[in-house]
Amino acid sequence: MIQPVRLALTLVLAWEAATPAMAAQEERAKRDRAVSVANSPADALPVVRVAHDTPTLFLFPAPINRKTLTFDESRIRVLDAGERSVIVQPVADLPEGERYEVGVFFADGRAPARAAFSLITDQTEVDTRIDVQRPELTDIACPVDVPRTPRPEDFVLLGFVDKEGVTATLIKPYDDASQGFSIVSAIAYRGQGWVLVDATIRNHPGRSIWEPREAVLTGRAGLPLRARLVTVEAGEIVPGGSGRILAVAEVNQLSASPVFTLEMVGDGRMLTIPNVRLPKVASGGTP
Repeated sequence: MIQPVRLALTLVLAWEAATPAMAAQEERAKRDRAVSVANSPADALPVVRVAHDTPTLFLFPAPINRKTLTFDESRIRVLDAGERSVIVQPVADLPEGERYEVGVFFADGRAPARAAFSLITDQTEVDTRIDVQRPELTDIACPVDVPRTPRPEDFVLLGFVDKEGVTATLIKPYDDASQGFSIVSAIAYRGQGWVLVDATIRNHPGRSIWEPREAVLTGRAGLPLRARLVTVEAGEIVPGGSGRILAVAEVNQLSASPVFTLEMVGDGRMLTIPNVRLPKVASGGTP
């Protein structure tokens, strides 16, 4: 009879020891919230509260690129990832003061391009559903992109750089007196599915302020490639001043070392850069 009494006493003591922890878990309130993603990499990430015993569902307002999902596998489990949703759960409650990031790119590439969140564990609340909100652009009519601060892993995750690497060729300086431009320096890059021309342009004194608005790469054969323009610092180039402009085009296939003419149009003048020789595809990751 002594053994059963001791066993019962042990079970009572174990139950009493477990009761506070169970009560703490029961007291943790479950919340559904709407959370806005950060507008830029400089903004603080929105905080999401997670717990090891509760899955947290993220619902996105637009399709996501699941291949770009990043998280710490030692701390966070991704239970499922769909076209517009991700379900996460920490391996264990995160220690106080520790935060872990979960992030993913939207599939459409529109700014803000990436949704990222800072995960913590709160002893009183847990988020079971996060309705992700994406701020709208304030100036959707602007045709020139403002460059964002990227991270090295972004290029690989988005497929812009693969095992073939990136190649580059120099473009000779060029002076177009009739239009009032000089190409101070320029270089052409080629990566996985894209080509880019990086040019520093001088606007001759006595000319009007100039801002590029459209760009086209025209080859000796085939259809022209419409390029997207990215200006560095100010978009306008004042008379006597210089500006750096990037022209980016997406390509599927190009012949070896094709020669193009880059045309940039804006504010009544057209800048023409002839003999833009795009690099060959890299081999084995060596530029």
